Amino acid sequence: MTGAAAEGAASAKEWTLRLYLSEHDPDTAARAVLNTGDTVLESHAEAHRNPDDTSVPEIGEELAVGRALVALGHQLIRAAAGDIKAVGALEEPSPAPLWSARE
Repeated sequence: MTGAAAEGAASAKEWTLRLYLSEHDPDTAARAVLNTGDTVLESHAEAHRNPDDTSVPEIGEELAVGRALVALGHQLIRAAAGDIKAVGALEEPSPAPLWSARE
């Protein structure tokens, strides 16, 4: 995802995260876009309200954004694993997942 930094050199970076929401009751969609300055990653997710439930838009937004951010996090971890492999470093085994893939 990014090149190696000089060893011991101090640096500061700013990454930009944009979240876009679209609601078409009973469905809410979210798109998360992360711009690292070197790479842009994007994820999409949805939440669906049961038609029998009370309409509370904030709940759908929270679920859709949360799912999009989790998917984005998975992309970042895969990118880091690819970078680790590309520089020839040994990758440590993955720990047990903290949540199921369906969350």
